[in-house]
Amino acid sequence: MSRTKILIVDDEPDIRELLQYSLGREGYEVATTADGQGAIAAARRVVPDLVLLDLMLPGMDGLEVCRRLRAETSTAGAAIIMVSAKGEESDVVLGLGLGADDYIAKPFKPNELLARVRAVLRRTQEEARAPDDKRALAIGPLRIDPTRHRVTIHDAEVPMTATEFRILHYLASRPGRVFTRDQILTASMGANSMVLERNIDVHVRSIRKKLGGQRRLIETVRAIGYRFAESPS
Repeated sequence: MSRTKILIVDDEPDIRELLQYSLGREGYEVATTADGQGAIAAARRVVPDLVLLDLMLPGMDGLEVCRRLRAETSTAGAAIIMVSAKGEESDVVLGLGLGADDYIAKPFKPNELLARVRAVLRRTQEEARAPDDKRALAIGPLRIDPTRHRVTIHDAEVPMTATEFRILHYLASRPGRVFTRDQILTASMGANSMVLERNIDVHVRSIRKKLGGQRRLIETVRAIGYRFAESPS
């Protein structure tokens, strides 16, 4: 069985060395590069399963690298975790909009990054096996059945509007992944919706209120958007 391939893109040698050591020790096949142009060339050569992509790179920045990776057939399916410095929230939002799967802020602990890598790889593998957004979901006592348009908690029905249901199911079917308000809006109402992004906050507040004791499953990611918890608390 071939090993999972990870490409590290960072212009700081110490970080590249640390990540290469940590990930290699976990059994991953690791390649590294220090700039955006090198990242594109390395991705074409290696065809990674996951890219750890620093946003601040010399020459071509991480956002442009992300856009190009998503545009090329050979690399479009690679998972991308953006690595951002404090204060780069706006770039993180743009990166998620370009198709990045997650982000982690510097400084980070190696164990924290390894956990994020495992979670993103597990998530993308599960999505590849079961891409159907019509599948029913069970998260602890919460049940979401799209064929019946029904939400229950401990078998008691929870009334949801059509939009609330779509938002809840969209987030719950992709646990752990961070989504911007614009991504949630597009997924739940369509790209041509006239609804404002901030209206998503109103819908999420309503969903949380209806979920009661399960409200913490929908997590707010400051300055970015929302995600569904990877496991019930």
